[in-house]
Amino acid sequence: MSIEKRNRYDQAYLRIAKEWGDLSYCRRKRVGAIIVKDRMIISDGYNGTPSGFDNCCEDDEGLTQWYVLHAEANAILKVARSTQSCEGATLYITLSPCKECSKLIHQSGIKRVVYANGYRDDSGIQFLLKAGVEVTHLPE
Repeated sequence: MSIEKRNRYDQAYLRIAKEWGDLSYCRRKRVGAIIVKDRMIISDGYNGTPSGFDNCCEDDEGLTQWYVLHAEANAILKVARSTQSCEGATLYITLSPCKECSKLIHQSGIKRVVYANGYRDDSGIQFLLKAGVEVTHLPE
């Protein structure tokens, strides 16, 4: 695939991830993620509470509840409950992954991460690069 065509697909998948993030109930930040393998979306996720919990992501002070799952974690966990595999897949995410999610990304077999906005701490990106995961920043 040419670089130009790959860039067009990357931008399109990031737009889908953004739309998915808009479904989040979190007030502070809405993040969306899409996992693509062989040009097929195999999973999606947005930040939010675990299944069966109230859809309130923040406490009374406006801080994120400790049990809120990040978008990429939700997408990876969906794959784990399916017959699919993340091996060799690309993760499209609206916000670069934190260090905790970066471990999940690497361990799941995702080989490429494309993100739109940078998280305040880039140690997750640094970990992915050290692990040999290709990382691409495509600003909005």
